[in-house]
Amino acid sequence: MPRDRIPVTIEGRELELSNLDKVMYPAAGFTKGEVIDYYTRISPVLLPHLRDRAVTRIRYPNGVDEAHFFEKNKPGGTPSWVRLETMPVPGSTKSRETIDFVVVDELPTLVWLANLAAIELHTPQWRIGADPDMLVVDLDPGAPAGLTECCAVAVLMRDRLAASGIAAYPKTSGKKGMQLCCPISGTQSAEVVAAFAHAVAEELAAMVPGSITAKMAKQLRPGKIFIDWSQNSAAKTTVTPYSLRAGSSPAVSAPLTWDEVVAMATGETPARQLGPAEVLDRVATHGDLLADLLRPGPRVPDQDTSHRGTSR
Repeated sequence: MPRDRIPVTIEGRELELSNLDKVMYPAAGFTKGEVIDYYTRISPVLLPHLRDRAVTRIRYPNGVDEAHFFEKNKPGGTPSWVRLETMPVPGSTKSRETIDFVVVDELPTLVWLANLAAIELHTPQWRIGADPDMLVVDLDPGAPAGLTECCAVAVLMRDRLAASGIAAYPKTSGKKGMQLCCPISGTQSAEVVAAFAHAVAEELAAMVPGSITAKMAKQLRPGKIFIDWSQNSAAKTTVTPYSLRAGSSPAVSAPLTWDEVVAMATGETPARQLGPAEVLDRVATHGDLLADLLRPGPRVPDQDTSHRGTSR
């Protein structure tokens, strides 16, 4: 066996790790071995958010500065013990098109993907065979707006959702912006959930038109926060909590407390993305700040009577 291939047994599963010294984040010198180490150590809180969800991977075989690709289907050489679910491709115009999605229910599968340089993990708002159990609000800043402004809009969105009986939990995106994740009942279609999210986004954009937009057009976004309600489409995925993100240095889609969001919004503390070592320390101290996402929430309003002029 080549010296750069190391056989390991994890929870009774046999796999090989390779090229552990390969640098994945050149500017930071962060290696594939460190990627695998992070995913192994964060797995107690990450795996519950991956479980029973079809995972889309973004792979960077030669590091974050080189070519990457999205992967939904199982890769060649997938071990027999990896859970696969054959499902239609969400949003596909070919009604009979199906692919074999990987489902990450256990640590060996997570380590196997990390060894394939699957740096980013993205999951849908629904569990396999079910309706959405999570509403996602993606807050995307248009320069010169940034994470500080995202945090201010997040507080507005939190309060608006609370008025409809929906609790929101914040996390950084690991890139420019942030997301709010809201546990919902899992008894309504993606169309109903997306329509509600769209209505609320338009309502806030009408309240603060100088700072918020709910429209997709990129030319309308400079200096504003785009509330991307379309993340609730059945065909969309969102970066999974605790996933690494590709960038100049390793960052994590990291849960925040609302006190932290308010402090960032007001400038009391600098608004910033968080790295893997810091996130591991936070989990050791606070546990999973997103644990409530794993429990059912309320139904979203089918018709939000407090929103004027919205028809679906």
